[in-house]
Amino acid sequence: MLIIPAIDILDGKCVRLTRGEYVTQKIYGDPLKFAKQLESDGARMLHVVDLNGARDGAPANRELIMRICSAVSIPVEVGGGIRKAETARAYLAAEAARVVTGTRAMDDMDFVGELIREFGASRIVVALEIKGGKVAVKGWQSTVHKDYRELARELKARGVTELLFTDVERDGTLTEPNFEVVRELAALGFNVIASGGVSDVQAIRKLRELGAASAIIGKALYEEKMTLGEAEEAARPLSGLAKRIVPCLDVKDGKVVKGISFENLQIVGDPAALGKKYSAEGADELVFLDISASKEGRETMFSVVEQVAKEVFIPFTVGGGISSVEQMRRLLHLGAEKVSINTAAVKDPSLITAGSKAFGSQAIVVAIDAKRVGTGWKVFLRGGSEETQLDAIAWAKEAETRGAGEILLTSMDKDGQKSGYDIELLRRVSEAVRIPVVASGGAGSLEDLKRALTDGSADAALVASLFHYGEYSITDAKEYLAKEGISMRT
Repeated sequence: MLIIPAIDILDGKCVRLTRGEYVTQKIYGDPLKFAKQLESDGARMLHVVDLNGARDGAPANRELIMRICSAVSIPVEVGGGIRKAETARAYLAAEAARVVTGTRAMDDMDFVGELIREFGASRIVVALEIKGGKVAVKGWQSTVHKDYRELARELKARGVTELLFTDVERDGTLTEPNFEVVRELAALGFNVIASGGVSDVQAIRKLRELGAASAIIGKALYEEKMTLGEAEEAARPLSGLAKRIVPCLDVKDGKVVKGISFENLQIVGDPAALGKKYSAEGADELVFLDISASKEGRETMFSVVEQVAKEVFIPFTVGGGISSVEQMRRLLHLGAEKVSINTAAVKDPSLITAGSKAFGSQAIVVAIDAKRVGTGWKVFLRGGSEETQLDAIAWAKEAETRGAGEILLTSMDKDGQKSGYDIELLRRVSEAVRIPVVASGGAGSLEDLKRALTDGSADAALVASLFHYGEYSITDAKEYLAKEGISMRT
């Protein structure tokens, strides 16, 4: 779970309100100074709100917020007074990773759809805020007579994936979040950003257990009720939390293929058809890898990605031939939730940071193709054809430091062998990083999935052959793992 410190700006100063009441403001100082300090303390993202804009309907602190976006190297999400498309464009052009819209979204669902079509779902956050059981708008100064559950379902239908939920009456009170509503919204499939009343590490642990994707902390941090480091530690996943099953589509020349140790590729089927099948069967996510793009020195197949996006209704990751932030933006706009970078990240590690800053670390996956060399594992590039001197474990740690939100770890020795994942490699990498690790390469039985998720400490298991050739279904896998005592996403 991502911890996001808040910087609320009123009249150019960093403030905190209680229950959204402007008369309760407590001034903490210079927002730009706080932003730099939070980055230095290890923040991975900032939540910056123009309170004047939220209340009055138009940005009043835009220049200051743009300076913050430029001054830090971590992603910044911006909210407050974003009620026009041009306002969103201005912030996103000024290096904001994503924008938050609330009041306009509650009145005009078409506005939300317009922003998602232009910028992609991962860059548009909708704020759903409740005050006294009613939906709050206009900087929490007014309420509307709409049921939040109905609004949430409408937003989901419009393609919203990122939902910021705040119980206004708990905000700034140092009590506890509204766990029940967080649970409801997470169950609907949103990436829930929980806000309001996050007062201690126990609250963060519970939010993590309920499935929240992120938690915003403000007053508890400023009043030194907990440190950022303590919050981050509480947000770390523990063994026993829900694991994921992720089918993988390795694509070459527009067809899904499967080989052994990256060679002897055989055609399996059509990527859009298989994606649709796995989505319907209950896959948690989907990974689409254009496996020959980097080796051939070309971009990923955008047209095929677009076809897959039209057929699946689960999050999916796209990788292969991605070498620029603009390519990432295009793929996210086409419907991908995450992008996976491998060769380009090794050649230019700053690409990880640039992608994380632009779209948030949750959208950036670093894929590592590792092969045992001597007593360790080396990183290989260009579809496994180019050896490097990079140690796989050290590279995973560096990727996390530079802003990666997930590691997709493939054992070249095990790929396609159906002899089980490389458990030692998995465990070493999983213990070295705090971000999720997806196990890839070697699944030959349901027992292999279990070992990857338990002995290997992986957060998810990537599967190809077992599902492609009909040996087991996703339902078979989830039922088996659940019977073995592994908590699975439902």
